Amino acid sequence: MVSRVLVPMDNSEMAERALRHALETYSGAEITVMHVVGEPSGMMGKAAKLALADDLKTVADELASDVLSRAESIAEEYDAEVDTSIEVGHPGRAIVNQAEDFDMVVIGTHGGSLSDRLLVGDVARRVFRRSPAPVTVIR
Repeated sequence: MVSRVLVPMDNSEMAERALRHALETYSGAEITVMHVVGEPSGMMGKAAKLALADDLKTVADELASDVLSRAESIAEEYDAEVDTSIEVGHPGRAIVNQAEDFDMVVIGTHGGSLSDRLLVGDVARRVFRRSPAPVTVIR
């Protein structure tokens, strides 16, 4: 029986499909939507904001707010609630580390842009290969 489901989510259509699948398939389960904010680095877009932050948690919360708000809106469409989690680090590693606390991971295959497909496709592949929990990949 699946009672705890982890849905890693970015700002992509595939991630939204994964959340919708989890809400439909595991309606009685506790669903946690997790957003991973990239490792702090002066060379990495939004993550540069993390590298310069005095308060890492506040900046991570700010960077994740749009994705998690969207997840909560989708859950409302299903008359459901989701828990949310924000992690900082490499997405694949962070998801695999959290997966041990869940019965199932439901993840989208990739984001929309070419760079998203390369990065997030890599993340889904890493999670699929290394997760201690079963993984459903949604495309």
